[in-house]
Amino acid sequence: MKGLVVKNTGSWYTVRMDDGQLLDCKIKGNFRLKGIRSTNPVAVGDRVTVNVEEKEERKEDRFGWITDIEDRRNYIIRKSINLSKQSHILAANVDQAFLIVTVSRPQTSTTFIDRFLASAEAYRIPVCLIFNKTDLLDEDMLRYQEAMVNLYETIGYECRQISAATGLGIEELRPLLKNKITLLSGNSGVGKSTLINLLIPNANQRTAEISDAHNTGMHTTTFSEMIELEPDSQSYIIDTPGIKGFGTFDMEPEELSGYFKDIFHFAKDCRFSNCTHTHEPGCAVRKALEDNYIAESRYQSYLSMLDDKEEGKYREGY
Repeated sequence: MKGLVVKNTGSWYTVRMDDGQLLDCKIKGNFRLKGIRSTNPVAVGDRVTVNVEEKEERKEDRFGWITDIEDRRNYIIRKSINLSKQSHILAANVDQAFLIVTVSRPQTSTTFIDRFLASAEAYRIPVCLIFNKTDLLDEDMLRYQEAMVNLYETIGYECRQISAATGLGIEELRPLLKNKITLLSGNSGVGKSTLINLLIPNANQRTAEISDAHNTGMHTTTFSEMIELEPDSQSYIIDTPGIKGFGTFDMEPEELSGYFKDIFHFAKDCRFSNCTHTHEPGCAVRKALEDNYIAESRYQSYLSMLDDKEEGKYREGY
């Protein structure tokens, strides 16, 4: 039998079978994905094959064994925090990603944003940046947010400024979600669960206050889950746990500039085809940086990801 993984709760997976029923499943034996060392070999969004264990006494006690996984068309992956040589797959087979960011309470760093964008670019997943908590910003912070929006829109990313607390801009998001599987991601505390509760009133996602001591969010989503916006709508949101950092995985240094749209635009004019854009003569990227065609924050994010590859370790998103 075939089905779609809609929730991951650690060792158990909830699979929506093709007949519409939900079935709790586990992985059969030492099942692992070829070529990927992952802390979660099966991810929300995966299409899987399931062998059902029938219980004669109580049908509701039945469960399934996941025995195979269909080829993924894409996935969002990051390096596992504690296991540097393993990855963590946030979700698979998504149409787009919404990265929820806040410029205050908590502040999302441009490094974190750029790492996420580069990872999504590597798997050709379109990203829309959702700037939340606009209602909390004073004039200076609003100007800063507008500058960030201008930066990323100039690069080619769609941006929306919203407030989940007041409802500002929420209705304008609905058309973007129609008939798509959308991954929601971001730091803890940026308001993902509040946003989901507005978009899907019966979702009942837990929310928590920001920690005053560190101006950071507290985790309210423990595992990834796919939630349908409306019954039979073919529109889904994948809610993921809040993440503090985004360690890159499975990227070669010579490929990295291709995942930065703005850097790649100038890289083709470099003197050397294998230019790392760090020290080589005739580097068009560093010339564009000097001429302010590339933002310093973007270039520093690129360097930090190069540093990841050289040191082979996970880094938080600053």
